[in-house]
Amino acid sequence: GSYGKLLLIAGSEGMAGAAVFAAKAAYRMGCGLVRVATVESNRAILQQLVPEAVLAVYNDTTDVVKFVETQLAWADAVAVGSGIGQSALSEKMVKTVIEQNTKPCLFDADALNLLSKHPDWWKLVQSPLVITPHLGEMARLTGRPITEIRDRLVQTAQEFAMEHQITVVLKDARTITAQPDGQSYINVSGNHGMATAGAGDVLSGVVGALLAQKLDMYLAAALGVFIHGLAGDAAAERV
Repeated sequence: GSYGKLLLIAGSEGMAGAAVFAAKAAYRMGCGLVRVATVESNRAILQQLVPEAVLAVYNDTTDVVKFVETQLAWADAVAVGSGIGQSALSEKMVKTVIEQNTKPCLFDADALNLLSKHPDWWKLVQSPLVITPHLGEMARLTGRPITEIRDRLVQTAQEFAMEHQITVVLKDARTITAQPDGQSYINVSGNHGMATAGAGDVLSGVVGALLAQKLDMYLAAALGVFIHGLAGDAAAERV
C-alpha cells in the first residue's frame, strides 16, 4: 500500500482504449494499485488487457454521485477525463469530483472540455489540481484562438496556472509545465512520433501514478512529462 492507490475515471462506450492506456501507464510508473471507474460495457476489454487493474463499473441506472464518492474515499490520487465523453453522466461525475475530492487530482481530455462548458465550476474546486490540455482544449478553456496560444505558449500556461492556482501542463511539441508561483519547465524529451491518439492518456497514467506516490504536484507533472517523452524516444530508437 505504500506505492499509492490511483483512481482513474476513464473510458466511455467505444473508448475503452483510453482507460487501458492510462491504467497500463500508471502501473508501469510504479503505482501500487489502480482502480478504473468506467462504463460497464468496457468490463471485458479491461479485464483482458489490464487484468491487474481493479474495476468499478457504472451504467445508465447508477447513482453516479454516490458511486464517485465511494471511489474517491479509496484513492490517494485521482485522474479524470481520458475518453469519458461529455454525456450527462460524465458531467455529473466530473462535477462530483470537483465538489467532493480533496486529494491530488489530474484533469485531462473530456474533463477539461466539460470544465470549459462550465467555467463557474472553477470556484468549486477543492483539491490540488494538475490539468493537461493540448492546444485545442486550452483554446476552449481560455476562449483564445489556437494560433495565439501557440505564439504565447509559456505565458498562456503561466497565466492560467496563476489565475486558477493550479499546475498547468500545456501539451505541444515542447510541453510547458507551469505552477502557480510563476515557475515553468520547458520539456525537451519526446519526438513527433508521439503526436498520435492515446499518447495523452498514457501521460495521464504516468502523472497520476506519481501523484499517488505522493510526489509534489509540480514535480509529478514536470517529471511525468519528461519521463513520458523519454519513453517515446526509447520507442523511436527501437521501432
